[in-house]
Amino acid sequence: MDNPLTLLPGYMLRRAAQTMIGSLAERLAALDLRVSEASVLLLVGHHTDHTASMIGRTLDIQRANMVPLLKRLEDAGLVNRVPLDRKSFAVVLSPAGLELLGRLQPLVTQFEDDLMARIPAQHRSHFLPALQALLD
Repeated sequence: MDNPLTLLPGYMLRRAAQTMIGSLAERLAALDLRVSEASVLLLVGHHTDHTASMIGRTLDIQRANMVPLLKRLEDAGLVNRVPLDRKSFAVVLSPAGLELLGRLQPLVTQFEDDLMARIPAQHRSHFLPALQALLD
């Protein structure tokens, strides 16, 4: 055996995640997006009432990283902040953000299909539940 680390589930999970994120990042480059930016656009595209802090909690992005991330998206004209109440603002997609989301979703769907195709058919139904178990 050349690499004894391949027997360690944690190591293999990290390597697999790095490989898949790298592949996704390559695809997103065609849209001039980073993985974190695409994640925000996908989330905000389905929720019109999420504040920056809610987005950060959902995506596990620290506030110190969330502020510049949203600034980049705002500066690119992809998101806007709209008042929810007297003290909270929702992050919503702008018209340009909606247009980009329309191009992003098929790209992500194809990536996810390609990812699942790499997993043997008999394991596919267990894949997401196993990952969720690690998160719980």
